[in-house]
Amino acid sequence: MPATLRRGRVTSVVERHPGLVRLTVDGVACIAYPGLTGPVAIGDEVVVNVQARELGLGSGGFDVLVVNLTRGLELAAEPGAHVMTHPYTPLQAAVRHLEEGAGADATPLPRGAVAAAPLGGLPVVCCSLHAQLAPVCAGLGEGLRVAYVQLGGGALPVALSDSVRALRASNLLEAAAAVAPCVAGDVQAVSVAAALVWSRAQGFDAVVCGIGPGVVGTGSRFGHGGLAVADAANATAALGGRAVVAARISGADARERHRRLSHHTRSALTLCLGEALVAWPAGLPHPEPLPGRVILREVDATGWEAACAGLPLAHMGRGPAADPGFFAAAYAAGRLARELLA
Repeated sequence: MPATLRRGRVTSVVERHPGLVRLTVDGVACIAYPGLTGPVAIGDEVVVNVQARELGLGSGGFDVLVVNLTRGLELAAEPGAHVMTHPYTPLQAAVRHLEEGAGADATPLPRGAVAAAPLGGLPVVCCSLHAQLAPVCAGLGEGLRVAYVQLGGGALPVALSDSVRALRASNLLEAAAAVAPCVAGDVQAVSVAAALVWSRAQGFDAVVCGIGPGVVGTGSRFGHGGLAVADAANATAALGGRAVVAARISGADARERHRRLSHHTRSALTLCLGEALVAWPAGLPHPEPLPGRVILREVDATGWEAACAGLPLAHMGRGPAADPGFFAAAYAAGRLARELLA
């Protein structure tokens, strides 16, 4: 069995981002989350988790710093925090949550706000893969205030996402909320419902909900992270928003279950209890009838390539040229959400 933990020393600091540091430990690529483990510097003695890299997982080409023995043992909780992230695990940490008022830039969510402040038609795009985030935001386009809400089902730290950083730099995304068990967003939320109500209260024009990089997958109908689509869509419908589902489409995936309309999207749609719109690029053959209160809406996705230029576009190692339907469908979901604002 592959080892899980090893000791080492930080040999280089490659780059620092808000909430994330890329470094090497004994020459091996590693990432650290200073908010969980404290600051890092060259020469620090650390303990890293090596299992994902040693197993050769697609999203595990690096180690993850678990504890900094040199300068991370005195890390204090956030002032006034009493709600834990990763509760009752070795990595539990007390963090202020938006439900109780959190962060210098966050307006406290009033008690009772979930019942008293419905979304009022707020468009919420529901994604089953993190690779959909960039084309969805390109479809929403410039001039809108857009929030990203990350749910469990992939990587948990929002700070890991290169797409979030690129979208911020392109002014296509303004804020990112982490919903438990996710961490390291601009704000932390206990539930997706609270994150959506907070987004409305903050005046955002649209929200994109989805999972972090990578995806939990077992090949089974209900054993995958893409079911986060149903969680987001159901909360949106219950709170008076408009749920738009970004369909996972592929013409290049070698696995039959992901060809055309992926079983990830189909299984999530069977769990959607309220009305949900599925954006579909005009011109593509329609899928078989969809379950429940799902409405297929054709969208003109012409020009998606130009709109997405310069953004990180990659899905299972394939770019836009290799699997154009995947990116066009995500872009169409963003366009549909923008149309709902007209």
